[in-house]
Amino acid sequence: MKLAQETPSKKSDSPETKKKDGKPGEATMTDAHKGPKKTGRKELIKKFPVKCNLEDYATTYDTFTWEAARSEISYFQDGRVNAAYNAVDRHLVSGRKNKVALYSVDAAGAVQKFTFQEIHDAACRMGNALKSLGVKKGDRVFVFLPRVPELYVATIAIARLGAIAGPLFSAFGPDALRDRLQDSEAKIVITNPALKEKLDGIKKDLPDLEHVIVVGADCKKLAKGELSYEELVKGQSNQLECEKTDPEDPLYLLYTSGTTGKPKGVVHVHADIVGHHMTTKWVLDLRDDDIYWCTADPGWVTGTVYGIFGPWSNGASVVSYEGRFDAASWYKVIDDLKVTVWYTAPTALRMLMKAGDDVVYEHDLSTLRHILSVGEPLNPEVVRWGMKVYGLPIHDNWWQTETGMQLIANLPCNAIRPGSMGKPLPGVYAAVVDENGEEVEAGELGKLVVKPGWPSMLRTIWRNEPKFQEYFKIPGWYFSGDNAWKDEDGYFWFVGRADDVINTSGHRVGPFEVESALVEHKAVAEAGVIGKPDKERGEIIKAFVVLANGYTASDELLNDIKEFTKKQLAAHAYPREIEVKESLPKTRSGKIMRRLLKAWELGLPTGDTSSLEDD
Repeated sequence: MKLAQETPSKKSDSPETKKKDGKPGEATMTDAHKGPKKTGRKELIKKFPVKCNLEDYATTYDTFTWEAARSEISYFQDGRVNAAYNAVDRHLVSGRKNKVALYSVDAAGAVQKFTFQEIHDAACRMGNALKSLGVKKGDRVFVFLPRVPELYVATIAIARLGAIAGPLFSAFGPDALRDRLQDSEAKIVITNPALKEKLDGIKKDLPDLEHVIVVGADCKKLAKGELSYEELVKGQSNQLECEKTDPEDPLYLLYTSGTTGKPKGVVHVHADIVGHHMTTKWVLDLRDDDIYWCTADPGWVTGTVYGIFGPWSNGASVVSYEGRFDAASWYKVIDDLKVTVWYTAPTALRMLMKAGDDVVYEHDLSTLRHILSVGEPLNPEVVRWGMKVYGLPIHDNWWQTETGMQLIANLPCNAIRPGSMGKPLPGVYAAVVDENGEEVEAGELGKLVVKPGWPSMLRTIWRNEPKFQEYFKIPGWYFSGDNAWKDEDGYFWFVGRADDVINTSGHRVGPFEVESALVEHKAVAEAGVIGKPDKERGEIIKAFVVLANGYTASDELLNDIKEFTKKQLAAHAYPREIEVKESLPKTRSGKIMRRLLKAWELGLPTGDTSSLEDD
């Protein structure tokens, strides 16, 4: 797998497609505004030298239908389906019942193994326990756990009942929890003693919450409405028939933040399993003998879709690791478990790159055959570094919480253009359009859109139909909210968000949430938040604050504000930089103009300021 150079065409070799140093350039918002169209990088990394699950991209793209793909999914006789059945049950009769489904590695490195049969039995016991508490089809049951076996078991158990699973990131603070549990009218939360402390102070605000189930609890310390997970499942039957859900019945509810307002609940359904299965097969290229590690937390969509349902529907062995990020620890997991397919985030790869080459060579990573990345654009230099130290290309791909599955990818059967998102998957029609929804020519910057119809597309926003309709404001298209361009060979290139959502370390953070947490601090009168470019994290969160009367800026105060915010929100959502201002730019209606804050920070033109409030 050597780097190869594509022979440039006359058009792509023209001066206007090059940077000042004469090297082929990436499209950026700044470049695009200058006028010349981009034609993509000339650099290619050749396709896999081994047979892939998807061998002929062009032919498959032309002939594939989602209707045909449904034949790979197990349906009940009446056309109903259950994602849990496809993830676990069907393997019990296919010869995989004694195959390891989950390698669970705790923070100390100890490994527990669970077969598909054991996952099934544990999920049935948990499902029966939930049933005894009155959980029924459509009820919202949230899972607030680190990456422990009970998280995976509970998710499958909830799906078996036809209830709606609500994954929660373990780093969420009380405010983030309150917003999600209130909006969803959650009936039950499954957590552990450490994380339960975050719930204790907000229970009074959750009238619909009936029970908190605690994994590893000291029964003597449980309050009213709190139950021991272990005691609850003790004596429960390991048999529980899967609810025969309609394909359009909700499967999971995952909250994501927008630019304004509270987090929005994205609803996905059991029919999503078709997309989960096929994209896992094609993009992750999983085979029966693979040991697969997705480093994403199941509290995020990647960890749910490609950490549980997708790989298990393909019968793959999944690795989970409870420990914190550390280069040596991560490589040890790969070395010890002989991981073959590794799916991680660009931020993690950049941090591994920063840790240096020596730590790579201290471990045997020879079992790796496929590495992927998702969450934010993958820097070309990281791809090249991966070729150097792993001997493998890193395959980037693009999708969203709302899309429910990978839509554009650097597939193993195609050559990689480092820095690109790749090409649309079979069954997916993506395009770059102008303000009127008309497709633009290759190389022109525009809005990234997709034709609706793929099986894993969001079905609604929980209790917010107007917000759902905003995704389809361009007639005939799903609007991603991203800006992009497409080169002449069909590769897509991400430019940036069309709104001001901050993408830090692969996590989307809404400025409003951070601003709300900041102004709760007694010293903060006003706050405005932006994303600031960062080589390691993609973006970091920077806050501009106006202090309340009686407070003076100091390092001590700013650190206190940071720590306060970190406790209110997830650890990734606190501002790493805070700058004190006399005032913030606002419209006459009082809306903070984040665009101006970002322009000032990056030294960009401020544009029209006529809507600013008078000084």
